[in-house]
Amino acid sequence: MYARDGVEIESGTMCHWLGSQTWLLDPLVDAVRRYALGGTKVHADDTPLPVLAPGNGKTKTGRLWVYVRDDWPSGSTEAPAVWFADTPDRRGEHPQRHLASFKGVLQADAFAGYAELYAGGQIREAACLAHARRKLHDLHAVRPSSITNEALERFGALYGIEEHIHGKPPGERLRVRQTQAVPLLEDMKRWFEATILTLSAKSDTTKAIQYSLNRWPALVYYCGDGQAEIDNLIAERALRGVAIGRRNYLFAGADTGGERAAAMYSLIGSARLNGIDPEAYLHYVIERVADYPINRIDDLLPWNVAPVLPASAHIDSIR
Repeated sequence: MYARDGVEIESGTMCHWLGSQTWLLDPLVDAVRRYALGGTKVHADDTPLPVLAPGNGKTKTGRLWVYVRDDWPSGSTEAPAVWFADTPDRRGEHPQRHLASFKGVLQADAFAGYAELYAGGQIREAACLAHARRKLHDLHAVRPSSITNEALERFGALYGIEEHIHGKPPGERLRVRQTQAVPLLEDMKRWFEATILTLSAKSDTTKAIQYSLNRWPALVYYCGDGQAEIDNLIAERALRGVAIGRRNYLFAGADTGGERAAAMYSLIGSARLNGIDPEAYLHYVIERVADYPINRIDDLLPWNVAPVLPASAHIDSIR
């Protein structure tokens, strides 16, 4: 943008500016983290982030982890928020450290690194039905069969129930799921178990069905908890901006660049979840954060800033 006006700025200078701003915003990002992990349910996921490896001019694969607090689908009026964390690899110790103090429901995929979190009983596992459906959907897209077609119809019926109770309070969601979804799930499990006996143990369809059967208690957890969701698409949507970003930059310049990206994604994502234009929000907080009392930093969280921003700063949320 500056170059179009004939102003040349070194990339190193711009990186220094961003680094300085991120340093100023660290207390606010930490406030987002505390809030995002301070509820009774969190959605988690991760995605690769190429990072330039020092010394050899090649890249290594870092990781961005995302944790989303969003209970609006179950009728809550509490603000949603998203916190990103950058790590140099995908070892399970990272989410175990991030969620060390969390107590409640963790909605996530079947990544083995989460297993240790469920061992103590403080965190309950809710799996993602969309992952189970996707395995059969991908098979159907390449090699449709009566089995994959029926499986997708069964998943569709479950999602149809969810569509009608979206935004309803937990008690109503629980009641509807118990009366309508539970019988469908019980029948689906019986059908899976009978169908798998007719297939080769090495077939792709068998593997897709076995994925669901191996995770069945976690997949059906949502039917016993009106606050839980049927899937983890809340976290996947939060990562959409990262996926789009990777098309526009090759890599983070260093691990510190990944940490800065995580910080900015946290603020931008939380603003968008609350229906606030991220640019207007960042403009507001950057002007104030340097002199803001640290014990009142929560005043600058997106949902607390929203009432003082002009109407033009309010947008549709990314849900």
